[in-house]
Formats: sequence, structure tokens, C-alpha cells
Amino acid sequence: MSERSFSPHQGSEGFVGGYQGNSTAVKVFMGVLVALGLYNAAELTILIFLTFRRYRGLYFLSLLLSTVLGLIPSGIGNLLHFFAIGPLWLALALSNIGFYFLVPGQSVILYSRLHLVLYNQPILQFVLCAVVINTALIGVPTTVSTFGSAFLGTHGWNGAYTVIERLQVTWFCAQELLISLLYIRETVKLLRLSPANSNRRRKIMYQLVAINVIIILMDIAVVAIEFSGLYYLQVLLKCTIYSIKLKLEFAVLGKLAAIVEASHRDLIDIPS
Repeated sequence: MSERSFSPHQGSEGFVGGYQGNSTAVKVFMGVLVALGLYNAAELTILIFLTFRRYRGLYFLSLLLSTVLGLIPSGIGNLLHFFAIGPLWLALALSNIGFYFLVPGQSVILYSRLHLVLYNQPILQFVLCAVVINTALIGVPTTVSTFGSAFLGTHGWNGAYTVIERLQVTWFCAQELLISLLYIRETVKLLRLSPANSNRRRKIMYQLVAINVIIILMDIAVVAIEFSGLYYLQVLLKCTIYSIKLKLEFAVLGKLAAIVEASHRDLIDIPS
């Protein structure tokens, strides 16, 4: 089956192929989003190796893999897909590889830094199990329905893809929201117990909460765009947004270091 032409609105038609229009503005906009995501990936890779003192631990590995195997394949896959360069299967393969390391990977990043502020092992184990199970239950059907809708294009496959695509966007946003709220709650508790100056504690608390609120708002924006039917914008913007979220992790890391350096000798090497 030949791939279908691209439409800005996904609607209920299932997976759509590359952009076939003649709008230079649309092409430039798409190119800018892809380029921004890839640029951020390159910058993040350098920052990761310059920032971490030890190249191990779950936080380091999740950041590195989300960048190298998440952002980069996603960006290249989107470039091939929306500009109809090369075979469609290659674009989808790269995009799906990037998806697993980028989207569920973001939840792993959020989980990994909970170790700095949360010491309740049952809660940590619950979060980890939820991330793993949700990745299998939501991620695998997303991949299957994507290829089914792209290459078979039947009414059933198209309908399944549309439903599952919206479900996975919403589900992973909710998952990240839950982990972020857990982090904010435990950070506030830790700051209240800190012997540091109260003004300094309050400033750090506000900064950490603000960073996490920004991350949450970006997730909500992705969901809103998905349900508005702007398929191409959601896919391309998601890669850019996740690259920004990964950059914000370095701001979070610096604030966390200021909070717990008194009780942790090595904050960069977080236990996995």
C-alpha cells in the first residue's frame, strides 16, 4: 500500500504519511522544530559528560539514553517521515526506537531523582513497577498500531491507531505528573527539615517547584495539541519539548545538589 499524504489534522484517519503540500512556511517551521530538537540533543550529550563526575548510576544512564537513543532517532525519524525522505519503514523504526527511550525514558529520569528526596522503598518500587508495566501495556500497542495503520490502512487499524495514540500521550503525561508531584512533596518536606537559612530554603523550594510546574505545563500542552487534531505539530513539538525538559533536568540537578549535599557525598552518582 502506498503511504497516504500528509494532513495537518489527524482527525480519525489514522496514521498519515509525509507532507505533500507546497507551503514553504510549513516546511520551514517543521525543519526548525526538527533542527532545534537535534541541536538540543547534541548540546545535552556534551553537558551530560561535562556535568557528571562518574559515568554510572540510573540518573546518568537515563539522561544519556534519553538523549542519544531518544532525541536523536526521534528527530531523524521525524525528518525522514514528514519530508518523505527514504522508505517509510525506516522513519517509523527510528521514531519508535526514539519513542521508547524518550517518552518512558523521561519517567525513568523523574523516578531516578526521587532517590535524592524520597526514602520510602515501597513507594519507589511502586513507581518503578508502574513505569515498566505502563511502557509494556501502552508502548507496545502504540508501535503495533502505528505500523498497522501505516502499511495496512484498514478502518480497524486506523481507528485503533487514533485511539491508542491519544491514550499513550495522555497516559504518559499523567504518569509524569504523578512522579513530579511526588518529587515536589518530598522536596518541600526535606527543605523544611534543612538546617540552612530559611530564606535560602524558601528560594530553592520556589525554584524547584517552578521548574517542575514548567515541565508539567509542557506535558499538558502536548496533550492539548494532540486532542486538537494537530498531528504533525504534536509529533514534532513533542521532540522539541522533551529536549527542553531534559535541559531543565540540569537545573533540577543543581538545586538538588544544594539541598542534599550535607547528607550525600556523591550526588551525581545516584544509586540504581
